[in-house]
Amino acid sequence: MERVEWYLEYENLKNRPGLLGEIASLLGMLSINIITINGVENSRRGMLLLSKYDENIMRLKSILSTMDAIKVHKIRKPKLRDKMAVRHGKYIHTDSDDRKTIRFVRDELGLLVDFMAELYKVEGHKLIGIRGMPRVGKTESIVAASVSANKRWLFVSSTMIKQTVRKSLIEGEYNPDNIYIIDGVVSKRKANEQHWQLIREIMQLPTIKVVEHPDIFVQSTEYSMDDFDYIIELRTDENEEITYETVEKQDFHQQDGFSMF
Repeated sequence: MERVEWYLEYENLKNRPGLLGEIASLLGMLSINIITINGVENSRRGMLLLSKYDENIMRLKSILSTMDAIKVHKIRKPKLRDKMAVRHGKYIHTDSDDRKTIRFVRDELGLLVDFMAELYKVEGHKLIGIRGMPRVGKTESIVAASVSANKRWLFVSSTMIKQTVRKSLIEGEYNPDNIYIIDGVVSKRKANEQHWQLIREIMQLPTIKVVEHPDIFVQSTEYSMDDFDYIIELRTDENEEITYETVEKQDFHQQDGFSMF
């Protein structure tokens, strides 16, 4: 029987010496291995565990519930956000009104890149939108995550280096391992019907598509925000407001690229 991963998260109510050693000893007696351990926010500690028998996890849960020094918050099969919390020591925060909207600030670029890379590694179709103001690091994060996930990225529309509006792909660029990057603003302002037909073809591929400025993108297409699997918001700080006033005023008829987006 194969060992199965579990996630344990508990809060220290009485942070006394030797507490972690007692928990580690208990895990050892139950033949449960610790893969990774790290402190997370609000005096909590997260652990990724390996156990051969689910019954031992249930015994662990029962024993921990009797300890007055800790409060168990989670014992479950690990989700991606659990693994990120243990790896980086902080939670990924979601919007209270829309659970698929995930918020990051610029100081958390490492966490964002790691999170997106894990999404890229999952095979099949996935549509990801990313919002943010100019020069906050949206495109750079998308590309860095592609490198981390060992994926090739392709700009379908972009202003990363020069203004790019693709009308077709060559044979080798139709690949389920590719990450297709679309800038909703550039596509809306500069594209023709050939470009939109290419986007429709790409949308049918069983691979990852990342759309910058998804709110602008859906204005010009038959797609809606409901079609997105994840919406990522990247801010300079937590209080920054993401608006599109600058986008509406920006002159996209420049031929040299290097737009502020």
